[in-house]
Amino acid sequence: MDAQQLKQMVALEAVKQVPAGIVLGVGTGSTADCFIDALAPRAHDLVGAVASSDRTATRLAAVGIRVFDLNEVDSLPVYVDGADEIDHAFRMIKGGGGALTREKIVAAASARFVCIADESKRVERLGRFPLPVEVIPMARAYVSRELARLGGQPRLREGFRTDNGNLVIDVVGLSIDDPIALEAHIEGLAGVVTAGLFARRGADCLILGTAAGPVVYEASKTRDR
Repeated sequence: MDAQQLKQMVALEAVKQVPAGIVLGVGTGSTADCFIDALAPRAHDLVGAVASSDRTATRLAAVGIRVFDLNEVDSLPVYVDGADEIDHAFRMIKGGGGALTREKIVAAASARFVCIADESKRVERLGRFPLPVEVIPMARAYVSRELARLGGQPRLREGFRTDNGNLVIDVVGLSIDDPIALEAHIEGLAGVVTAGLFARRGADCLILGTAAGPVVYEASKTRDR
């Protein structure tokens, strides 16, 4: 079973986590695209969705799901998104697609975060995947120097701007011993909009695609591992 088939598998399983009659939060990336496609037959029983990127908004609209601005809704019962890495405490690295800030906002506003991923994304320790950091353009050099002081190798994502008009620095080689502390430290640097560490607000549920089928894990049973 290849990676695309695993993504489609977890997407179909995630649709079962979505109650009828709600506004749903939807993430960004290839796995989220599979989820939107799987959700399409249920477009009629959803009030709508809040998208974490322009790309996702376009795809949702194309399958007939009404897209709301987050400021237009009072609550988001469920948010579904992928991850670039996820550990056993359901802390994640996200932002490979560049939508990390809006993803973090929608995740924070949601009561339940369902992460969908294939088994290659499950790791014992975060940091193999480069950590994305969204920065205001004038702060690029300063933030890069500060990230280097943390032991990382910062690399500007060339030719890329986020939906917010900012830059992304991808940081290779960081030792992520304490994801919550590192997330707070990086996001405390002047000019940083968001770090792609989702540790303070991790996932509540992980649907993992395996060769044997989808496996659903709840954070309450695994958070302390």
